[in-house]
Amino acid sequence: MKSRYPKPVHRLLGKPLGRYAVDLARRLGIERVVAVVGHQADVVREALGDDLEYVEQISHPGTGGAVIAALPALADFEGTVLVLQADTPLLTEEIVSELLARQADDAVTATLLATRLDDPARYGRVVRDDGGSVTRIVEYQDASPDQRALQEINAGLYCFAMGSLREALAELRPNNEAGEYYLTDVIAWLARRGQRVVAVVTEDSHAALGINDREELSTAFGILRQRILRRHMANGVTILEPESVTIEADVVIGQDSIIHPGTMLEGETHLGAECEIGPNARLRNARLGDAVRVDASVVTDSELGAGTRVGPFAHVRPGCRIGDQVKIGNYAELKNAILGDGVSVGHFSYTGDATVGAGTNIGAGSITCNYDGETKHQTVIGANCFIGSHATLVAPVEIGEGACVAAGSVVTEDVPPGALVIARSRQTVKLDWTARREQPAPEAATKGRDDDDG
Repeated sequence: MKSRYPKPVHRLLGKPLGRYAVDLARRLGIERVVAVVGHQADVVREALGDDLEYVEQISHPGTGGAVIAALPALADFEGTVLVLQADTPLLTEEIVSELLARQADDAVTATLLATRLDDPARYGRVVRDDGGSVTRIVEYQDASPDQRALQEINAGLYCFAMGSLREALAELRPNNEAGEYYLTDVIAWLARRGQRVVAVVTEDSHAALGINDREELSTAFGILRQRILRRHMANGVTILEPESVTIEADVVIGQDSIIHPGTMLEGETHLGAECEIGPNARLRNARLGDAVRVDASVVTDSELGAGTRVGPFAHVRPGCRIGDQVKIGNYAELKNAILGDGVSVGHFSYTGDATVGAGTNIGAGSITCNYDGETKHQTVIGANCFIGSHATLVAPVEIGEGACVAAGSVVTEDVPPGALVIARSRQTVKLDWTARREQPAPEAATKGRDDDDG
């Protein structure tokens, strides 16, 4: 990958590569997942999470060595072991379920996934005898010219009977060009002893795609992105101009929602039914109720209630909890704000570290001054208040229920419920001032001066 980071932590549509294998196992109902880590083990653990077991591969390099490292954790386990790679994110539940079903046959000791490619490149080749039975898998660097001409390749997915796997691993040796312990050698060991090895051949060649460089990561992105878009459209979501829309793996979208061009839905974003997002919107870890409209805006780590309208060009930053039927105007910004139902936040305003009661109107250009240079402070605005345009609320401050803040006011003290606060200098009108200003000054008064500053 030409990277300072280990491959399993590189992200693909919102998730680390290694997490795809974990989530696939969980969806299949596999409760116990053991991850074998080595290089930068702590970085991998942090990326994959704490809902699985970890073992460290210290010796025995190679894929076979990785499974050897897992044996002590499985000392008391008997049954079927599913071996997944950390860099094959395009495997599907249907394919792995078929593999597990074939492995359930009592006569089968091992099952592997294979596919056929016109250009097998450097993948390991599946070798069969004259009767079509799998006899071995040979890695590209160890393959003869005739073996390299084979088009059936190993996808790196296996099921093993635990007892036979232990016996085979005990005999494994690094007798290859790379000097590694190959898990593929287990297949040949089992076949030589007359144990049945079955290859499930999938027509979905993408399932075998392993990620070895940035170009393959980009290829996988395109394939997985299309799968996700098709899944949402099949579930009743309208996606206009799909080629310009990106939806990450864990996003949930309600029925009859419309996704406009240029939209990105990231992380654990959940949309209710009949939402309309975009064009050119970006939502990350956002939770939206039904019938929410977000137009050309950014929403991050926040909740929006049913019927709320955002944008265009608004920014809802982390920590916001927005009620139902709220209006957030263009170029408005919110951060760590709690807004009650029916609140209206005008354009060019900033509401940060604030709680706003239901039915309150915040005028255009109004801001909460939440930061004093050292500490963040809270602003509390009651229900049914009116905050005039270009008002400045200097936190900590509380505006009582039903109070009114006159436009242009700078409020530094609490306002009682139902009160009107005017915190600005009184307007002064000087009649005929323009005409008088334009009259030339007497010669005596201007003698010796090069300018007239009035």
